[in-house]
Formats: sequence, C-alpha cells, structure tokens
Amino acid sequence: MRPDVILAHSTPVVAALQQESGAVPIVFVTVSDPIGSGFIASLARPGGNLTGVMMFEVGITGKWLALLKQIAPNLKRAAFIANPKTTVFDYFLRSASAIAPSLNIKLVPSHVETAADIERAIVAFAGEPGGGLILPPDSTTIGHRDLIIELAARHRLPAVYTTSYFVAAGGRMSYGIDQVDTFRLAAS
Repeated sequence: MRPDVILAHSTPVVAALQQESGAVPIVFVTVSDPIGSGFIASLARPGGNLTGVMMFEVGITGKWLALLKQIAPNLKRAAFIANPKTTVFDYFLRSASAIAPSLNIKLVPSHVETAADIERAIVAFAGEPGGGLILPPDSTTIGHRDLIIELAARHRLPAVYTTSYFVAAGGRMSYGIDQVDTFRLAAS
C-alpha cells in the first residue's frame, strides 16, 4: 500500500513491522521498553525508522510499590505477576527488585502464562499474610483481568494495576498513563 507512515500499537506489532519495513516511518504507542526491545537506539536519538511514545519509564515501579505500601501499611510482600516471556517482565522486575528493599517489601516474582498459572500463583501467594499484588503492563494479565480482580478481592490482597480499565472492572487502584492521550501524542 506504500503508506507515508505506520502507527503501531504494542510491542508484538512493532516487532513484526520492524522486520517487514526498513524504510517506512513507524510511530509506536503502548510499548514499555523500546530500547530493550531493539526498536530504538536511545530515547534522545531513536535512529532508524521507528519513534514513538513510551508507555512507562522503568522508575514507575517505585511508585507502584510505594502506593501499595500506602494503601496497606503492614505490607511485607508483593507478588510481581507477569508473563516472563514478555519484554516487560525483566524490564520492570529489575527496577522493582532494586526499589522493594527500601520500602521493606520482599518482592516475589510470579511467572504466569495462563489463567491456571495466575490462579495458582495468587492462591499460593495469599497463603501468607501481609501480601499485595503488583501487575506491570502485560498482555497475559490484561487478558485475564477479571480473574485477577476476582482473586485479589476473594483473598483480600491489595493490588496496584497499571491501567484504569482494571479499576473500571472492579479493581482497587491503578496508576499509569492515559492511553488515549498516547495516541494524541503519537499523532503530533
């Protein structure tokens, strides 16, 4: 079709387009780690034919943990629930692991790929008191949003989500970006 520019939504879509097009400019949105994913060389100088709006800067994990501690002052443990096969897992886990000790929180990475994994991880984690949930932006957890919200409520686990649609579906709290606004920014 020979477009002048392509707007790409999500890391998997950008990765596929990057392999197919080396000349057409690609503007991405909802990508968490464009450097680690190999899309751009740096934030200041992306290089190549890709640029865009980064979804979350890695330091936001400190805010998620601090908010979790604020709503649950006796919190001692936080399950970090995400799919380890996604690029966001290591990107956010490294940052959260560095920040958690300063908040007196033991971070518990929970590898999930399916609904059954999610249920198993949350039920096992809920067996000890003083826990809460951190859910970085991840297509696996987003796809099983209702299950996660239901399990968090059933086991009385405070949770911080990254998008407001978790709250709209019954979750307790989110802290993140306005996804509609990222598309406006991409247009400019």
